[in-house]
Amino acid sequence: MSAAADSFLERAPLELRDWAVQLLPAPLQWISHHLITIVAVLAVFGLFFAFTTVAERKLLGRLQNRLGPNRAGLPKFSILPWHIRHKLFGLSQPFADAVKALTKEDIVPAAADKVLHFLAPVVVVGFSLMTFAVLPFGRNLIPVELDAALLYFFAAGSASELAIFMAGWSSRNKYSLLAAMRALAQLISYELPLILSVVPVVLVASTLSTSAIVQAQGAWTFGVLPHWFVFTPWGFAGFIIFLISALAESNRSPFDLPEAESELVAGHLTEYSGFKYALFFMAEYFGLTALSGLGVTVFLGGWQAPCELLYWVPSYLWFMGKLILMIMLFIWVRGTLLRLRIDQLTRLSWQFLVPLALLNVGNAAFWALTAQWSGPLQLVRWAVSAAIVIVPFLVIGRSLSAGYAPRTYRYAP
Repeated sequence: MSAAADSFLERAPLELRDWAVQLLPAPLQWISHHLITIVAVLAVFGLFFAFTTVAERKLLGRLQNRLGPNRAGLPKFSILPWHIRHKLFGLSQPFADAVKALTKEDIVPAAADKVLHFLAPVVVVGFSLMTFAVLPFGRNLIPVELDAALLYFFAAGSASELAIFMAGWSSRNKYSLLAAMRALAQLISYELPLILSVVPVVLVASTLSTSAIVQAQGAWTFGVLPHWFVFTPWGFAGFIIFLISALAESNRSPFDLPEAESELVAGHLTEYSGFKYALFFMAEYFGLTALSGLGVTVFLGGWQAPCELLYWVPSYLWFMGKLILMIMLFIWVRGTLLRLRIDQLTRLSWQFLVPLALLNVGNAAFWALTAQWSGPLQLVRWAVSAAIVIVPFLVIGRSLSAGYAPRTYRYAP
């Protein structure tokens, strides 16, 4: 393992940064060290956001039996011939969209609060980017090492709610204001199960540091079975609760009610256009990526390899691979499930996810207290932990569905 940690590919990003820092005068090296880290995070995840939009549109097109974007190639004035310029299969679509957003007219209502109307998209993007600071992207690749990294992550993520209400209130539009209030109700409802789903990890790992949580998942059984938290009964339950809550927190289908065009025009974005609208769009994807990165960190082993034989692969590639799989899962869900009603959304959170998440905290406490059990007691430990998850799931699910007849679908002949 030490040889893999000292490999050239593993150390390349850090050595490149240190080399660039050494070129500057000594008084500027401290600030340049942090600026390079910030620029690297912005560049990597900015491009990741751009190509995620293309991947989502293409994958949704395949799921819905239609074509995704496949026309945007290199500019016409390029010296390359036509058949080469159009071999990109639409991969330059995000750059065309960026040019379009930058050149569109920015329309602000006459009665709007101009300052808050401008600040709302800037604030939401800023807080979304701040959450990347504590995610360990590799063995030694973490922008800021904090002992209370999880607290910082949720504090920065929840601050985006202020920007959403700023957008709705500053627009001086009743639809925008109502949609902003509904968005806040959704975000507040699902913040609780989102945080509670991570509490069991904190109990078992005994730390709030994201780096230490990844290190706690760094062993294997027989060299092939990773000790990721998702492979335990309480960890799997917490991961499912985390996924559902992350979908709602990032306004993804089937929880995309804040921007339900058929009900509230464009939600709190009704009075936004041009690049300001694009900033909200960007912040949504940044938030989705950050939550996916947190899920990878606390449940899927972070940058740890799935088996000991693959430990030689650079750690940041494992993190990005898991992150891409998480994003693909969210896209798959969007192309599969229908939007919920607002009453279904709130009932799912307060009457189903929150009780299950609270029970799962007790489940993790039981798992931690029985860590010394061995032999046949290990089977008892797994059985009890699984029962603490499965039995309440069945009981609560049946109680919530009582009195509701099965849905029947009728189609026109």
